[in-house]
Amino acid sequence: MATLNKDIFGLTVENHELVKLAYDAYLANSRSSHAKTLKRGEVSGGGKKPWKQKGTGRARFGSTRNPIWRHGGVAFGRTGEENFTKKISRSAKQLAVRQALSMKNADKAIFILAADVKLTGKTKDAVKVLKDMKLEGKNVLAVAAEKTPEVLRSTNNLANVKLVRATYLNVFDILNADAIVFSEAALKATEKWLMGEEK
Repeated sequence: MATLNKDIFGLTVENHELVKLAYDAYLANSRSSHAKTLKRGEVSGGGKKPWKQKGTGRARFGSTRNPIWRHGGVAFGRTGEENFTKKISRSAKQLAVRQALSMKNADKAIFILAADVKLTGKTKDAVKVLKDMKLEGKNVLAVAAEKTPEVLRSTNNLANVKLVRATYLNVFDILNADAIVFSEAALKATEKWLMGEEK
């Protein structure tokens, strides 16, 4: 049975600032910019001055598409080109992942798949593995060294299981999982990545 590296799964997390930073960065970097509003020059109509400049007693306007008019353009609205990304250094991201894994380990939510367990590509095999580990109905993050066709076919139809490669572990998935299941190969790949042995 594989043992957990204390430098990855046994850290003492005194505060959650870095974990929160990595969590927020994941959400921000997943955000897309599709919303777009029309400026006054993009709204149809408004070519004619609504009334003459002087003599009416009303405020002067040159177009009915002025932003303060109903059906007018939007001032300072979304352009569809907003950049919401947040940068976080590689070392900070890896430390945040190590802290998140340590927190999960403290909650006894880390599981190691036995070396003799093999997935043949059938969903029932994965279901049996989860049942044997008493993880039925829980949100499971399955960590694999590689996403082989057999592993993908075994887990794709399980709504409560998310499969991720070891080198793509992130704070968001870790914190939102009820349990994290590593294969022994994935555990080695994770240790190699988080300890800086893999460039």
